This record gives sequence, C-alpha cells and structure tokens, in this order.
Amino acid sequence: MVPGGWIGPGDDDPLPLALHRPSVGTCRDDVGECGAARDEEETVAEGADSIAESLKEIIGKPTGSSRVVVERGPVSLFAAAVKSTSPVYRNLEAARAAGFDAIPAPPTWPFAMEFAGHFEEIQPEGAQPPNPLGTIMGLLMANGGLILHGEQEFLYHRPVQVGDVLVSEGRIADAYQKESKGRVMTFIVSETNWSDDTTGAPVVTTRFNLIHRA
Repeated sequence: MVPGGWIGPGDDDPLPLALHRPSVGTCRDDVGECGAARDEEETVAEGADSIAESLKEIIGKPTGSSRVVVERGPVSLFAAAVKSTSPVYRNLEAARAAGFDAIPAPPTWPFAMEFAGHFEEIQPEGAQPPNPLGTIMGLLMANGGLILHGEQEFLYHRPVQVGDVLVSEGRIADAYQKESKGRVMTFIVSETNWSDDTTGAPVVTTRFNLIHRA
C-alpha cells in the first residue's frame, strides 16, 4: 500500500465511446441485400451512440448509501478467508501492541463489509435510489457479452476497526469504452466514501471497476 495513495494501476486515456465495425463481405443491390446491410449498420451505429450517451449521463450519479457495523466475528472470519494468520485480526492485546485502538479489519475488508454489518433498522432514509450501474449493464447485456471484475482500490484515512459504525456515500466516478483485440470494452468505475457515523471524519474510500466485454 502506498501511503495516501491508491492501490492499483493508473488510468489509461480512453478511446472514443462510439465504436463502429464495418461489415465484411459483399452484397447485391438487385435483391435488396445492400439496403438491408446498410440498415443493420445504421442500427448498430445508433445503438453505440445510445450507449455512449448513457455512459456520459451516469457519471456523477449516486449509487446509494448505507450504514454498517464492524463486528469482531466477521472480521476474524474474513482474515481467515484471505489466509492471514496475524493475531492482530483476532486478539485485542495483539492489536493494541501493534498500535491499534481496537482489532483492525484486513485492508480489503471494505469490499465485503456491507454483507456482514448491514442491518435494515439502522439504514439512512432514502438510502437506495435507482442504481445507474444496473441500468447501463442491462443495456450492454441486451446483446450478450461478459461482465468482469476489474480494479479494486482502497484509500485509507485511518484503519477500519471493530466497533466502528460507518456510513457510505456512493457515486459513479467514471464510465468509458475502449477497443481491445477487436472487442469493445466498457468500464464503469464506482466510488464509495466511508465516514465515521459519529464524527463524520473520512475513514476509507473504495473504487471498483466493473467491465463489460462485448
């Protein structure tokens, strides 16, 4: 981990959003093949333009908020799942000897903590607006393809520790397309800022890159 910096590779310059593949082969005007081919090309181009506009529109939109409680049991189980044998994730005395106020969570815990400490009765009002991530993925998957987990980045302001109650605010940070080996790759970057529920101080910011390959 680089202090005060992101974990993960740097960003690349995106290619234009709307990508168009020319048709391969020939057609015969006398039987209307050329007209049909042109119609198909125009439909593909219009679809690419529509997705390009949708990607621009979702940048900056909220993905929801939540409140989670960081508990000792899930933290120790997560540490075991990632093959950590360090006693600081299981023993309070070991954690304090290492300089922590409480048992800390492993560095990648924020990716999973909503699945362990999310309780309905403590959620903020209006916490789950329509998620633009699902909407754009629906458009992309209408024509098939693969969904891939890309980069996962964590920027820590202080350690996440057992006993914390954290509140998140998420948004779409970026959305763009590239061409790779003849395929269109769509990248959607979501960013979530977690803060201390009592003080409002920032704790950790996560970035997640979801990729669709046509």
